[in-house]
Amino acid sequence: MPDDFLPRAATSAAERPAPSWTKKPPPKTMATTGPRGKITARRYHAPQDPNEHARKIAENVLDAWYQSFGGSSVDIPLGTVAGLSLLRNVPGLADWVLNLQPEDLPRLLKEIYLGHWMKRPDLINRAIRLHDWAWNPNPYRQQLRAVHAVTHAAINTGLLELTGHDDPGQRAEADILSPLLTGLRHKSDKKWRGEYHTPACLTDLMANMTVDKASAQPGMSFREPAIGSGGMFRSVAQRLRDLGFNTHDFYKYGNDVDSLSAGCAAINAIIWDLGPRCLIGCADSLALDDDYSKTRAEAAKAFEQRDRYMETATTIVAHRRALALLDQLMPSKETAA
Repeated sequence: MPDDFLPRAATSAAERPAPSWTKKPPPKTMATTGPRGKITARRYHAPQDPNEHARKIAENVLDAWYQSFGGSSVDIPLGTVAGLSLLRNVPGLADWVLNLQPEDLPRLLKEIYLGHWMKRPDLINRAIRLHDWAWNPNPYRQQLRAVHAVTHAAINTGLLELTGHDDPGQRAEADILSPLLTGLRHKSDKKWRGEYHTPACLTDLMANMTVDKASAQPGMSFREPAIGSGGMFRSVAQRLRDLGFNTHDFYKYGNDVDSLSAGCAAINAIIWDLGPRCLIGCADSLALDDDYSKTRAEAAKAFEQRDRYMETATTIVAHRRALALLDQLMPSKETAA
């Protein structure tokens, strides 16, 4: 199966003009100074508050990205952390990732996103801006070094300890992508977009006030017209879990006019296990004709596309197995002679 079957952004990474800083000789880093010993993940003493832990991860990732001269493409460090957040924290994984070379990381991230595309193609398609850069066949070397630095900063600050739990309730204790996206946005950009993410303490309070045992019934829906990175859905899911409900039994429809925020919400929906009835759209909720029908149609199309690709892949594998069996059953010309 080709690794470029996911939908690409309108302007592919290969078509983007090279930034001016790529023409300068990159500074020497640990990644470029010859062979090195095996790296072991640091034992990070994380803050007890998961939200403080998430902010610390974002802070260290921002420092690593800019100190490595990563450039102004906010989707690259954001997509790197988002992809790593989809991993489960199995023993030895952190050390293995830390010992990868910079040029190995795009392939790792592609495999992570493709693996989750098999289950939720609609959400991975929605997050296209977070992973589109990884498909660039000729990546800038300095950006790869910056991605390498971001990966080390995130893991060494305890990212997998925060997002790698098997229990989705533990994974949903904090939103790692919200403080990172906010930190990557320029102040004037946030003001122009009117983008101000609601703090977790407020979304938790709102969920506790509006969702109770008597009113919550499986099959009901929650709608968020300005979802941001999905913080309100995180609080609702945690509240439902506290009340003994399965969050998969509830519909959740979220929109955001910004594609990067909608992509973060889509990845968080997977991290937090919001369930198959959670749909994320990129649309203007103030539009009169917006009733989430477009979001539902796009999700259905994504699943149809996945099924077509999987059917093609299954057929190719079956043909290859048949040819291999035929080679075993048929004597070669040399033997017959």
